[in-house]
Amino acid sequence: MNDMATNTDPRAYDRLTARFARMATVEEAMSMLGWDQAAVMPDGGSDARADQLAVLSGLAHTMLTDTVAAEDLDAAEAAPPGDPAARRNLELMRRAHRQANAVPGDLVEALTRHAATCENIWRGARKASDFKMVATPLADLLALTREKAAALAAVSGLDRYDALIDTYQPGITAGEITPVFARYEAFLREALPRAEALQAARDHQRPGAAPFAEAAQEALCRRLAAQVGLDFTGARLDRSTHPFCGGTPTDIRITTRYDEADFASALMGVLHETGHALYEAGLPRDHARQPVGTAAGMAAHESQSLIIEMQAARSDAYLGFLGPVLAEAFGQEVAAFAPDRLAARLRHVGRSFIRVEADEMTYPAHVILRYRLEAAMIAGDLAVTDLPGAWNEGMRDLLGITPPDDARGCLQDIHWYCGLFGYFPSYTLGAMAAAQLMAAARAAVPTIDAGLARGDFGPLLGWLRTHVHRHGAAYGFNDLLRQATGKPLDPADFEAHLTARYLTA
Repeated sequence: MNDMATNTDPRAYDRLTARFARMATVEEAMSMLGWDQAAVMPDGGSDARADQLAVLSGLAHTMLTDTVAAEDLDAAEAAPPGDPAARRNLELMRRAHRQANAVPGDLVEALTRHAATCENIWRGARKASDFKMVATPLADLLALTREKAAALAAVSGLDRYDALIDTYQPGITAGEITPVFARYEAFLREALPRAEALQAARDHQRPGAAPFAEAAQEALCRRLAAQVGLDFTGARLDRSTHPFCGGTPTDIRITTRYDEADFASALMGVLHETGHALYEAGLPRDHARQPVGTAAGMAAHESQSLIIEMQAARSDAYLGFLGPVLAEAFGQEVAAFAPDRLAARLRHVGRSFIRVEADEMTYPAHVILRYRLEAAMIAGDLAVTDLPGAWNEGMRDLLGITPPDDARGCLQDIHWYCGLFGYFPSYTLGAMAAAQLMAAARAAVPTIDAGLARGDFGPLLGWLRTHVHRHGAAYGFNDLLRQATGKPLDPADFEAHLTARYLTA
């Protein structure tokens, strides 16, 4: 009896790895086109770019849903590879195939095209602070997203919103997220007034004197990102409306935006994106362009950006190092950037309108708001036309403030306008995971803070390379935390971190 008759073929897995490598290459090209769209593309290129991205997404989808891929999956599963990483890779291939087959190719292309178009319109709407400009494109994109969610739900057994969350952070559902967020909301209602009162009593002066020249900020961002561990022979730093990290593990693209009145926004943004970049660069190269060689999900990814930006770069140890560096960069006195003055800016707690500029205590409230709104939109309980009002009401409930305009309200984030529904929970899950990972890292490597005091992230990065980066997607989110910290996600570590940093006199 031959191999085909028994539905086994020792070459099937190798053919699958070759197929997935080609698909990953197409997706890398899409990532670069997305970076170009955000950073340098002229407005006139938007229609053509939408077509380009749609065709490439359709091509990748066709490669995955090809009947030959299905046959090779069946054959490989009948005689699975002996290597544990290869078996995990095969599991992830099957998952990707199942999800791709659930969503028709024409819907994939339509979503990509509408997302590119809507994103471009959003840029103008945000600049004009006029939600009505983008309301119809967003409604069209939401309708397509709900179609996708229904298709994914049908094959996963999840509800529609959970099916979308699962595309960004597998293994986490709204049923698990909602109580975690409710617990944090209760913590915040008690902790925020206490933090504000303690902060007011200290009344420290802010660091430095504006203006902080853009050129000096950019040079500083490059210098500190490199010192953290980013290799600029395989990375770029550019500008965009919304900061992000994209590209590939060997060609990383970071963007930020500069404000000459405030150096901290760009600097902390770049360090945040550097955390993402280091994770990508640290993924297992021997599984490059394979599912198992990718990140463990977006909550895991956010944990890596936030452990660099929030846990390390705003720590007491690093602030002592950072002050003289800032003074030199901006040609000012070192005393102007003393640790207490840096803390007054970099660890200031405030009820702000803008998520990406929020402090780490109030930031989860911004995520909770978006989580609730997008869940309602996917469920059909919130119409796009009612989004600005619902947003403002939610901000009043969570933080006691009301955005004065759409730009500081529901237009501030790119996510929904490029189709990323289900992504937002990852931010706060990642912040909680970052605190948990940092506690474990400090316990295992007592020299981490001494290193940060010298501007040396090596001890921390070495621990992350071993316990997070090198595993790729070998583990799910909670299993990754278990092997690194000994337990699944525990919000208590995040609350303990905030209590130590903000609620002690």
